[in-house]
Amino acid sequence: MTPLTPRRSRAIAASAERAGMRRATPGRAGPGRAVPGRTVPGRAVLGLAAALLALAGCSDSDVQEVRQWMKQVDSQAQVHVAPLSAPKTFIPFAYASSEAVDPFNPNKLLTELAKSANRGGGIKPDTERRKELLESYPLDTVKMVGTIEKGGVIYALLQVDRALHQVRSGQHVGQNFGLVSGVSEGAVTIKEIVQDATGDWVERISRLELQESKEGGK
Repeated sequence: MTPLTPRRSRAIAASAERAGMRRATPGRAGPGRAVPGRTVPGRAVLGLAAALLALAGCSDSDVQEVRQWMKQVDSQAQVHVAPLSAPKTFIPFAYASSEAVDPFNPNKLLTELAKSANRGGGIKPDTERRKELLESYPLDTVKMVGTIEKGGVIYALLQVDRALHQVRSGQHVGQNFGLVSGVSEGAVTIKEIVQDATGDWVERISRLELQESKEGGK
């Protein structure tokens, strides 16, 4: 709002006085006009001017109070900013290539080969041995269909395709140097020699179970 100045105060008082004079003009009748013979007292005109001045002063006073309050709040407001942490100090790594082992050193290869031989425990297949007939078939293609006893020795009846073979303990079956270590009425136990992920030879036990017993249990 516009502040109340002396010039504005005089203008408001003059306007109020003119309004009172118009209402006191005799000889005019009608809506909003003074009735002949009646005049507006000067005290009423002065009261109206004083009311207008007080209203204008109150409006300007309210604006000033709001501005002073805003300044006070602005001066009392405090912004808290957390301090930044100190940066970490990184120590660069010093790589000493002269102390590292040469990966292409033949002595290192010989050492690893010696360790690999020791880890294997001396287990390795007999590659000089003459292969038997059933060693040319994968073990998962061989099925046990029964047993037979001859001279107190139990033989397993193994089927490959449509052919039947009699196998006893000590014979070889499968392509992984499998040695038959046991024959029972329900299964044939085979000890194979295979290579693990590191290339070492290890033993693995496999079993061929009787197929008829599986069908009868269903």
